[in-house]
Amino acid sequence: MLKRALVLRPGGMGPALALADRIAEAFARADVEVAVADVWGSAPDALARAELIVCAGGDGTVLRTARLAVSHDAPILGVNMGRLGFLTGLSPDGFFRQLDRILARDWEVERRLMVAGTVVGGAEAGLAFHGLNDIVLSRRSPGRPVYVELDVDGERVARYRCDGMIVATPTGSTGYSLSAGGPILAPVERHLVVTPVSAHLAIGRSLVLEPSAVVTLSVGSEEGAILTVDGQEDAPLAGGARVAVRASEHVARFALLDPSSSFYGHLAERLEVQLSSAMNDG
Repeated sequence: MLKRALVLRPGGMGPALALADRIAEAFARADVEVAVADVWGSAPDALARAELIVCAGGDGTVLRTARLAVSHDAPILGVNMGRLGFLTGLSPDGFFRQLDRILARDWEVERRLMVAGTVVGGAEAGLAFHGLNDIVLSRRSPGRPVYVELDVDGERVARYRCDGMIVATPTGSTGYSLSAGGPILAPVERHLVVTPVSAHLAIGRSLVLEPSAVVTLSVGSEEGAILTVDGQEDAPLAGGARVAVRASEHVARFALLDPSSSFYGHLAERLEVQLSSAMNDG
C-alpha cells in the first residue's frame, strides 16, 4: 500500500491549487502521509521520501517535476488540468475513479530517456542541465540567425545558419522538434534527435543518433545564443561557447495505470485536440 506521496502544483492557478488540495485530502483520508508543494519552488524535503509524485497541472508541471526528481526513484503521475496533455495520464475524475488502484500501488513504471547538457567552453563553462523534452540552442537577437557548428562524437557534421538547434528526447520528439519537422519517436526509445530550426544552406533534416552519441554545439555568432531546457530554463551563452549534449544517466519514471494502451492512438488523439484548439483560437 502507498505510504508517502507528494503532490506538486503550479503557482498562480486556482483550479490546479484546488485539485492539489482535493488529491491531498483523499490521500490523507487513506492514511497516506502527503505533502503539497509549488513545483516552481525549491525541491521539497518530501521529495526524497515520496513513493509517488502526483502532478496537478499540465505538461509544463510534469516537465519541471521530472527535473526536480532527476535523482530520485519515485514515479510521476500526471493529472491534467484543461487541455489534453502529452505527459498527463489522467483527468481529475479519472484520478479519483482510480484512487483505490493508486493506493494499492497497482501501476507499472515506464522509464523515459532524459537529455543532459554541459557547457564545456566559453565563460559559462561548467553549467549543467537535465531535461525531459529537449535542450535548444537558439538565436539571441530577433530577426538574426545564429551560427552553430554541429559535431557528433568529435566529428564535424555541418555549420548551420539557422534560428536554432534542438536536441530532443523521444518524449520531446512530439514537441518543438516535431513543429520544426522532426520525426516522432516512441517514448521508450533510447535515441536523441537533432533538428535544425529554419536552417539556411545546410542539412535541413533531423539526425537520429545512436544512444551513446555525444553532440557538441558550438556558438559561432558574436552576439551569442540562448540555451533553453524544456522550454522553461534559459541561460545566455557568449559567442564561442560549446555545449556537449548526450543521453542523461538519469531517467524519468512515470506511473502507468493502463500500460497496454497504444502510444500512437493517444498521440493521434492529442494532436487532433491541439489542431482543433489552434483552429478555434484562430
